[in-house]
Amino acid sequence: MIEHERDNAVPQFHTVGIGAGPANLSLAALFESATTEKIALFDRQPASLWHNRLLHSGVRMQTSWLKDLVSLVDPRHELTFLNYLVTTGRLYALLNSQFDFIPRQEYVQYLAWAARQLPNVYYGVTVEQISFDGDGFVVYSSGRPTARSEHLVIGMGSTPVIPQQLAGLPPERAFIADELAERLAELSADKDASVAVVGGGQTGIEATLMLLGQGFTNVKWFGRRLWFNTIDDSPCANDVYRPAHLEALQRLSPTTRHRVIDGLKPTGDALTPGIMRLLYQANYDRMLQIGRFPVMLYPARNVVSAKADGDDIVLGCRTPDRHEEYRARRVIIATGRELVPVPFDDDLRERVEVGDDGGIIVEGDFSVRWKGMNGHRIYALNRARMSHGLTDTNLTLLPVRAAIVLNSMFGREIFKITDELCPVNWG
Repeated sequence: MIEHERDNAVPQFHTVGIGAGPANLSLAALFESATTEKIALFDRQPASLWHNRLLHSGVRMQTSWLKDLVSLVDPRHELTFLNYLVTTGRLYALLNSQFDFIPRQEYVQYLAWAARQLPNVYYGVTVEQISFDGDGFVVYSSGRPTARSEHLVIGMGSTPVIPQQLAGLPPERAFIADELAERLAELSADKDASVAVVGGGQTGIEATLMLLGQGFTNVKWFGRRLWFNTIDDSPCANDVYRPAHLEALQRLSPTTRHRVIDGLKPTGDALTPGIMRLLYQANYDRMLQIGRFPVMLYPARNVVSAKADGDDIVLGCRTPDRHEEYRARRVIIATGRELVPVPFDDDLRERVEVGDDGGIIVEGDFSVRWKGMNGHRIYALNRARMSHGLTDTNLTLLPVRAAIVLNSMFGREIFKITDELCPVNWG
């Protein structure tokens, strides 16, 4: 916890970041290398954790390790992933393991390593309120002012969503995928009992693979889409994840931009390349042992209802042309995530402008549009998907986003962002 010199002395920083996940760690890393000003990050997690409850063995990242916290902007920075490998003595072991995509556990350990190199990263601090008093922002935790700053960067994460149709089920029989690892011992008492995984995304397939690997023999995996899509990892699809395309999006009208971003979902809002093959092969291997597939896939099933019936949960599914029902002893909910609300106080919340969808309006430089700023800026990371594209909600352009924010914050080109050698003319 941050120390106060005196009861009435609130530590002053140039910038405060709410959240110490990858987005704000990238910002802090570049901030520290570019200025003598001070930045502080506050995170409610007790330590450097990133989706720690989903760190199952065998889970892989979806992005190249070159797309770390700093390399795309400053490859000579001390906090590159390559320097992490060399510093921790694991360079050759990782290279010789020939991963197409590195383990997610490796990335989490890299984040923790980077956080330890940075000053003023405070974990175990829940920011309860953010106020603006005319001279700057005041951040409150534990009922008291914790820090003051000239500028504010929102880098808060997300939380799992339980849709209304799955809410209210007995918690011992229906729970979010984040709880699966801690529930395994309980579930393993009967590995032949049916288990339903609801949600056709990355979390859903990881939960399914974990159950399969633990020897469960009756797993039903439900997804709303017509098929369980994997990411389009083609060269042209990857060109969506570069500054040239980000700039092109900003030139479009909001309506057109929304339509374009929605159409680009297959490039990032899908399953990790290769993971479906892994599932199919593991499912086939187990079929050879028990005479049937232990995992059955149910695409195009929109789960619209759920109710407890004796020892089972009955799931009602809408398909393109009929209604179906399935029974399961346990239900694992992997139906997506939603953003954590920003704890602005009432006055500041009234000043922040929001769009038709209720989300805060984020400008091209990731600044938030708000009234009475008087030189004090608010920036928002991970909250501008429909204005900045899928790159805003994934890890691909972390240092590019951070560099754009810092250039805007200091009013000069601290970091040069160039992307001229692009084979695609985005218009």
